[in-house]
Amino acid sequence: MPGFEIFDESEKAQVNEVMNKGFTFRYNFDGIRNGVWKARELEQMICDTTGAKHTHLVSSGTTALTTALMAAGIGAGDEVIVPPFTFVASVEAVVFAGAIPIFAEIDETLTLSPEGIEAVITPRTKAVNMVHMCGSMGKMDEIKALCDKHNLILLEDACQATGATYKGQALGTIGQVGCFSFDSVKTVSCGEGGAVLTNDTAIYNNAHMFSDHGHDHIGLDRGAESHPIMGNNFRISEMNAAVGVAQWKKLPRILETQRRNKKALKEALAQYPEITFRQLPDESGDNAGFLSFFLPNETRAQEVVAALGKEGVPAVFYWYGNNWHYLKNWTHIHNMTSSAKLPIELIEDRPDYTQIQTPKSDAIMSRTISMLIQLSWTEEDIQSRIDAFANVFTK
Repeated sequence: MPGFEIFDESEKAQVNEVMNKGFTFRYNFDGIRNGVWKARELEQMICDTTGAKHTHLVSSGTTALTTALMAAGIGAGDEVIVPPFTFVASVEAVVFAGAIPIFAEIDETLTLSPEGIEAVITPRTKAVNMVHMCGSMGKMDEIKALCDKHNLILLEDACQATGATYKGQALGTIGQVGCFSFDSVKTVSCGEGGAVLTNDTAIYNNAHMFSDHGHDHIGLDRGAESHPIMGNNFRISEMNAAVGVAQWKKLPRILETQRRNKKALKEALAQYPEITFRQLPDESGDNAGFLSFFLPNETRAQEVVAALGKEGVPAVFYWYGNNWHYLKNWTHIHNMTSSAKLPIELIEDRPDYTQIQTPKSDAIMSRTISMLIQLSWTEEDIQSRIDAFANVFTK
């Protein structure tokens, strides 16, 4: 991670095919595209790899989340359980769908805990947004059973977990609907792009219509298509999909490289008694985009982050102090700050987000460090990091 590290002539060839033989718009224009349909091609590749019945490409991971919510019938006044550790888009998509984000605690999987979810379920709860952070999963058997028990939609935000699996099943396909992101720094990159995955044909039909102004995509004449629902413009272009076709073919290589590089670093860190590792319910299914570990306390975690920085180790993340990925730093979410009035402001008994407390999550994240696993590392690059660990942890 990220896939752009291994861009080569194959991405150029796919884009050139669109430029030379195809058309940039993903729909229609059959007569001038000479059978070149990159979005369709990538959608089928994703289905073939993940086992999903349906995949629909959109313009980003964020629009995938918005489309998934709307396609699954989650909207105004519905409560959606979300984690405090995620990229902020996981929460913003809920707000802009008119729904109410409800924060629950995570555990040492770095994802929502079953206990955390159950503690905040109310009669208004409609869905759980299960975010597979940093390439791996939570306790999916328990969480799926909990959602089934309470008749909740399980939405899987697998935007950081492309290629990851749980007991052989692709993340993003366990719940009713799932999402991938293919932006510039994701495991597989389209430059910009995302995908909605589902085995539910009704959700799929809603997704492809909603993401294209409600077009039903029946027939060959776009101007004659019906509009069964209202929608938005979240279409992916054939240019972005073309990059994704080349990248998706590299997914086995990407996963193999990430897992090999992560294994080397994890084995090196395992010798230091003060380190414990993130809980992985199915380690074999981890996409290995990050190595996450815990220090004994917040002070020591901050010391180690600073020391690794002095050793010249890049891409070390202390999420607890990160402005994009942890609730305590999201003042615009605390205050629901927007350029215009938000639907949630019309709900009188909405949560006071300035008072949200997640003490269990704070206790975990304040001790957590993650390292990005890169595809371009040489043996020397890996050894330099192992040497840096020795300098930091043996002082």
